[in-house]
Amino acid sequence: MLDGMSLDQLRTFIAAADAGSFSAAGRRLGRAQSVVSQTLANLEGQIGVRLFDRTGRSPVLTSEGKALLADARTVAGNIDLFKARAKGLAGGLEPELTVFVNALFPTNVLTRAVADFREQFPNTPLRIAVEGMGAVIAPVLERQCSFGIRGPLLLDQAELTAEYLLGARYLMVASSDHPLARHRGPIPGNVLAHHIQLVLTDRSSLTQGKDLRVMSPKTWRLSDLGAKHAFLRAGLGWGGMPLHLVEADLANGTLVSLRLAESDAPTSISMSAIYRTDAPPGPAGRWLIDRLKQFAELAPASVSTSKKRADGKMAGSQRSSLREARPRLQKAEKKVRRGA
Repeated sequence: MLDGMSLDQLRTFIAAADAGSFSAAGRRLGRAQSVVSQTLANLEGQIGVRLFDRTGRSPVLTSEGKALLADARTVAGNIDLFKARAKGLAGGLEPELTVFVNALFPTNVLTRAVADFREQFPNTPLRIAVEGMGAVIAPVLERQCSFGIRGPLLLDQAELTAEYLLGARYLMVASSDHPLARHRGPIPGNVLAHHIQLVLTDRSSLTQGKDLRVMSPKTWRLSDLGAKHAFLRAGLGWGGMPLHLVEADLANGTLVSLRLAESDAPTSISMSAIYRTDAPPGPAGRWLIDRLKQFAELAPASVSTSKKRADGKMAGSQRSSLREARPRLQKAEKKVRRGA
């Protein structure tokens, strides 16, 4: 008998419980009171449980009715979800959206876009994987995701289409207690070679044998950016980090920016959305890429502020170095004059 229970019966049950009477439920559903009463009587007969106590002027939920009401709401809600998803899929909407994101991509940009995605596509499950370098590109090539967000790496993949999102500022840093933090002036390569460089790596084979911005023969390699950040703060080595992740550390002095002889300014890393040209994202993926672009356009203002702070710190360090060097220069000048 339970197999004959209908969604209409459950909706009538919910309406009667919410409205407080069969007549009010009838008005809400556009039906006569007698139809509502008969529908509920049929439901009770099928499940073998009394849902309402009808001895008073108005029907009152029984204890069994109260217990089953929550289940009825769940079933009705799941049916609504089923219908909404079916309608979306019929229109080409992805059954779920999987995205692989480069660990260097600004989290605040991703979070804002995903928050809007939840409102726009409440019935589309979202899968986000944060990876490094080639581990973002490999799943796109292997059709394991809708799209990925990569840095300026392996740009020769002809089967991929790339859409620029933003430039993330990247600089070399070390703990304020690290020996390199006390170095005056640009740090030459032979000095860097004496200290452990923390290098971000990935779990894919696409970057095997490829080193990016590795300047020391002494390296520790980590596949987790959070661990690298913690190691840098602990003074276990030096290395590169996106500015948006270390801005607070630079401001409070936990980390300091390193001026390298090979590069006298922080680097900007180009970040792009990538997908297979023969399998572009569906409506949900396309919408998310466009939303990421919109929020990325707002990011340069904060990045510019970060740049000023970082440059200000470097300029302050330069001024401090000049003040310390001035007495030595004056002594040297006096010697020269005496020698003359």
